[in-house]
Amino acid sequence: MSDLHTPRLLLRGLRPNDFVQWSEVRRRCASWLTKWEPESVDGALDPTRDPAAFSARCSARERERQLGTGFAWSMWHRGQFVGEINVNNVVRGAFQSGHIGYWVDERWAGHGFVPEALVAVFGHAFDRAGLHRLQISIIPRNSASRRVVEKLGVRHEGLAEGYLRIAGVWEDHMRFGITAEEWEERRDELWQFVSNMAVSA
Repeated sequence: MSDLHTPRLLLRGLRPNDFVQWSEVRRRCASWLTKWEPESVDGALDPTRDPAAFSARCSARERERQLGTGFAWSMWHRGQFVGEINVNNVVRGAFQSGHIGYWVDERWAGHGFVPEALVAVFGHAFDRAGLHRLQISIIPRNSASRRVVEKLGVRHEGLAEGYLRIAGVWEDHMRFGITAEEWEERRDELWQFVSNMAVSA
């Protein structure tokens, strides 16, 4: 998978030698992040503490890319790891869709890095990977995550009740979607937004 570039970010796949930076961010931001994430599997090795488990996680992401079932990028700003953004659960055939997930280091929240990365991922998914639709699902009270899609004007599709089990609870999620047709219509506008955001940062 080729790297993606935005005015302020490099997006690339995680590598085993990224363990130290990735682990430091995940452990420092654990209480801020895990309340929005599925619980880890009982007995599974912890990739934030075990380099071998982190390496296996990197390999799993690479296999997903090779199979075409997912695409994962780490976000880097001036050589510093700041978060991740993924297209998960890619289904081909008549569906041609995937689900986007993202997270950012708490220290870098509010700097506009996730919207910037999201536009690059839209471009990859629609212009290179040939997907037709992307969905972003957000717990309603997660205002920081909602601001990402609101900044970009991603279409709100409705509420999915009991959609995902997060931190042990079946949580409702707001669903946001964008299609290839919408991307074609808004591509220049969204890239211009990213450029303006980078200039004003």
